Amino acid sequence: MQIFKIITLFAILFSQLVEVKAQHVLIPMDGSQTNHLKAYGIIFNYLEDGRTAQWLLNYRGGSFLAEETDDIVRKARIRGVHIEQITSAQARRIVDEVERPNVNMAAVQLEVAPRIAVYTPPHALPWDDAVTLALSYAEVPYETIYNEEILDGTLYDYDWLHLHHEDFTGQYGKFWSAYRNTPWYQRQVRDLEQMAAGLGYSKVSDMKAAVSAEIKAYIGQGGFLFAMCSGTDTFDIALAAEDVDIVPAEFDGDPIDPDARQRLDFDNTLAFENFDIELNPAEYRHGSIDVPVRLGQLDESMDYFTLFDFSAKWDPVPAMLTQNHVSSVKGFYGQTTAYRMETVKNDVVILAKNAGRDEAKYIHGNFGDGTYTFFGGHDPEDYTHRVGDPPTDLDIFPNSPGYRLILNNILFPAAQKKKIQT
Repeated sequence: MQIFKIITLFAILFSQLVEVKAQHVLIPMDGSQTNHLKAYGIIFNYLEDGRTAQWLLNYRGGSFLAEETDDIVRKARIRGVHIEQITSAQARRIVDEVERPNVNMAAVQLEVAPRIAVYTPPHALPWDDAVTLALSYAEVPYETIYNEEILDGTLYDYDWLHLHHEDFTGQYGKFWSAYRNTPWYQRQVRDLEQMAAGLGYSKVSDMKAAVSAEIKAYIGQGGFLFAMCSGTDTFDIALAAEDVDIVPAEFDGDPIDPDARQRLDFDNTLAFENFDIELNPAEYRHGSIDVPVRLGQLDESMDYFTLFDFSAKWDPVPAMLTQNHVSSVKGFYGQTTAYRMETVKNDVVILAKNAGRDEAKYIHGNFGDGTYTFFGGHDPEDYTHRVGDPPTDLDIFPNSPGYRLILNNILFPAAQKKKIQT
């Protein structure tokens, strides 16, 4: 009997010793986090090392939970990311709390880090893309691809694609009126024309139409697409005008089809329908999807958009995409700023709307086996962000809620898929 008691006591002491040593790391994403943006890079790198983690939706701003390693602790300290080292028992209690049926929280397993591609031209300027700024700052690896790689099938080597601030209609960003005499614009036109010819297309718009079709096919076969600014509405406009010339002669040397507006095919688009297109080459807008510019009419301090609250257990995908430490986020402009609700298809999930206005800022949808997410505006921490402005220094904005929404999208493909109930 005495020997049995000794063995039992030893077993208890051993289990307690193991419990103390078996550490986990909680990366809180609420107001206590010192660098929200680099926290995404920490967990992304952890997945790259072949490990798994948990995304605790709606728990302290969408925190991350992982088994402790020397590497994750070291990287967090170097990058200024706040972590909490906890025991396995504490980790289990947190997960139990999150998984209770009566709370709007959920634990989502993060498994394999997605392979990331950014669609961007070889000579992109610093002000071109907030996503590359976010990925670089968070230390998330990515590769750049452009039209050649899309059309030769290289796109399928990647899980996640971001569309660079781009004009998929072949109108060079509608910059002709203001910038046609500038060297950078002339170089852009020359490079794209040479590229189109080299790929066997007579016009840039034809090449862009083929690229758009390939990207759509990629989504249908399970790809994840994220786009911002004009990479959102011009993509759908290009799909709607697949066999229609909507490009003024100033851009491609031949006239627009006389019945161009009537021939748009909204069944071919992803997110938008019933929109008009802008046929005046001097107008900056591409069509009626984007909301009117209100610079000077709206006080910047009053310009916010509101994230919708989704059920973490039943709607995990939109819940993942909207994780944040605030519910209202500062607005910001772009060539495409937000989306008029009357042009958004009924099956699209609205993730955020501009406060006090019937305008969608952030949307998500499914196509085939894949998904797309569109985010209006150009740079979440530069309200107007004009051509030629320097890139945003994210060291000044390590807790940016707007940039967090971008980085939510890179982890979304790493999560175990669950049925969407929205």
